[in-house]
Amino acid sequence: MKRQIVTAIVLVASAAACSRPAEPPAPAAIAMRGPLIAASVTMKAAWEVPQNPLVDPKLDASRLSEEVRRGFKIFTNTPLEAPRLAPGGMSCSNCHMNAGQREKSLPLVDVAGMFPEYNRRAARLFSLGDRITDCFLRSENATGVQLASDELPTPTSSEVLAISAYLTWLSRGAAMGKNPSWRGQNAIQASALIPVEKLDPAKGEAIYNDRCATCHGPDGQGVQIGDKIAGPLWGARSWNDGAGAARVYTLAGMIRYSMPYLDPGNITDADAQHVAAFIDSKPRPAFPFKERDYRVEKLPVDAVYYTRELKSTRLGD
Repeated sequence: MKRQIVTAIVLVASAAACSRPAEPPAPAAIAMRGPLIAASVTMKAAWEVPQNPLVDPKLDASRLSEEVRRGFKIFTNTPLEAPRLAPGGMSCSNCHMNAGQREKSLPLVDVAGMFPEYNRRAARLFSLGDRITDCFLRSENATGVQLASDELPTPTSSEVLAISAYLTWLSRGAAMGKNPSWRGQNAIQASALIPVEKLDPAKGEAIYNDRCATCHGPDGQGVQIGDKIAGPLWGARSWNDGAGAARVYTLAGMIRYSMPYLDPGNITDADAQHVAAFIDSKPRPAFPFKERDYRVEKLPVDAVYYTRELKSTRLGD
């Protein structure tokens, strides 16, 4: 009798277990390449940050920790956190995706130890602060508002120092003076580059409308996606014509390996260059100090916003 009761209990328990709804599967882990989010990961990783100082328990209430956290906030939402130096719609993380922690999207993990390093455009050594300042002036278009000369960002500006603190925190434990293996991987191979004069902006526009407009909009101003908006690619809210992305080959490398964000890396070398030629044929804010650039080094052939006269002067023609 006891054996029958036990058997019945087991059968009932088994039936109940079988009738329970299945447990939802655990969310798949984001694919990583060492400390970086893999370049192949799609939109599902858009807001993932492997190293997030806002939740790192190792950071305390010290002034340095506060600056690291502030730098992260500025980096990921620049127009809100540093409005005087980012008057448009560009955030640092629009180009350095996932807070500078995504493979082949200009990742900045372990990069701080490479500074000072030579900057060809300025023909001098740049500190980390110099490089960040240059990004504010160009990619964030800090010169696009009426700032007095003493209000323009410098390496000692509080916003620049905060981002320096964040990037240095991202490089903790890295070897000094040694480039991480992931630096420079977003550049198209020289053998695959098409001469700028042979690039077709009209073809680039057709590709853009087919593969890019979903997120960036037909007007290039960015579409709202959740609480984020894709970066504006031209016009008053975008980077200015002295920025790195205003160079066709530089922008093409970013497109080739990071876009389209729904299917990253699945655009050809040639198509990425045609799209970049289209985007860099559009109007954007003027950088007022272009005459200071490339005074020593040869002007790159893809620096399409520099005037013909300036090119002739730089090349010694």
